[in-house]
Amino acid sequence: MPTTQAETGSDFARLAGRVKQAGLLNRRPGYYALRAGLVTALFAYSWALFAWIGDSWAALVVAVLLAVLFGQIALLSHDLAHRQVFRTRRPSEVAGRIAGNLGIGLSYGWWMDKHTRHHANPNHEELDPDVAPDILVWSQGQARASRGLPRFIGRHQAVLFFPLLTLEGLNLHWSSIRAVLRPGLKQRWLEAALLFTHFAVYLGAVFLVLSPVKALVFIAVHQGLWGVYLGSIFAPNHKGMPTLIGGERPDFLRRQVLTSRNVRGGRFVDVAMGGLNYQIEHHLFPSMPTPHLRLAQPIVRRYCAEIGVPYSETGLVDSWAQALRHLHEASTPLRH
Repeated sequence: MPTTQAETGSDFARLAGRVKQAGLLNRRPGYYALRAGLVTALFAYSWALFAWIGDSWAALVVAVLLAVLFGQIALLSHDLAHRQVFRTRRPSEVAGRIAGNLGIGLSYGWWMDKHTRHHANPNHEELDPDVAPDILVWSQGQARASRGLPRFIGRHQAVLFFPLLTLEGLNLHWSSIRAVLRPGLKQRWLEAALLFTHFAVYLGAVFLVLSPVKALVFIAVHQGLWGVYLGSIFAPNHKGMPTLIGGERPDFLRRQVLTSRNVRGGRFVDVAMGGLNYQIEHHLFPSMPTPHLRLAQPIVRRYCAEIGVPYSETGLVDSWAQALRHLHEASTPLRH
């Protein structure tokens, strides 16, 4: 392979040169047009099917289908936030707010800010919002400092993790509402209008078609499974990998690779996880289009072997098991 200018720079610059030379940072508009069109068509079909079924317990089948589609729309919003779809900010934000705020009731601006901070400092206990102590604790140090409900739940958090994920969809809605009610969010009033339009249309449709009891069960099944689906996608990527504290700050390549885990599983897992099973490649090149992550993997893995950086990859079930073992170990001080 010819040596590029990037080959003479940092470890990451040399890797980036190889990836760019392979054309893997180029946009894939056709792929995203097809993907967005398919998800939109299935989304519309699901609501049409819901109206056709009417006031019946059979509508719960649609709740399951919508849980998957909400997850897929969230993954599209994720790609939009990283500018994988559009090169510039304006169309990315417009499409992101339509998909996130209007489509699934998730504040695009709030989530983008949170996710950007995660990418900058993955698994850093003070800087990554995804490992900040809340209901769950992610290290023994956080466990020792916990009080109240987190301390109570923390004792058995590994067992409670997946049941708690059934509340994640509602938590995302609530976090989005809080974000648009506070000053500081960019385009706050637009986000608020789109967000509350989603809630009005969603709740209006469900309670218009279903009796009150069926409507409440439908919402519980839909929101609960959506939360479990999202948690099953995001938890395996970093939980159980090394965490950083204080001034610990390796160089960019090592900060991203050492704190991330890939998940094997073939094309089905690729689709179900929206490409985030290639978490290492995604963290190194967040604007890389999803279908290129699989192609970048052998380049990244081979390069990590060359420079002696451990590259973590496992199966889907084992990734969940590693995350649960980590939760159990982190909560050890609370059981003694």
